[in-house]
Amino acid sequence: MKELLFVYNANAGVLNGVLDTLHKTLSPGTYSCSLCALTYGAFTMRPEWAAFLRQLPVTPVFLHRDELRTQYPELARLPLPAAFLRNAAGNWEQFLTATELNQADLASLMALVQQRLPA
Repeated sequence: MKELLFVYNANAGVLNGVLDTLHKTLSPGTYSCSLCALTYGAFTMRPEWAAFLRQLPVTPVFLHRDELRTQYPELARLPLPAAFLRNAAGNWEQFLTATELNQADLASLMALVQQRLPA
């Protein structure tokens, strides 16, 4: 089964999560992670996004930027948020760019993912 790696432009951890929630709530226009803003409400994943992920023909994987630097340093040079698809050789290929994610709303993100996934 293929994997689709989504990477948030935010660091992992409870304190970071609280600070990110406050930032995206109080000043959404300056929040740097559009992927988080699109797919999460104040505290939990949006139900429509969770349902969408369950029906994908790939396994969705999620990392934060600090986790990406540790696990896949070769990908950390690319602008975040982003998504990567593992190819047949086991390598990650960019699937969604930061620009695409920054311009999307949830409906267009889901449509773009469906459109780009191999049949």
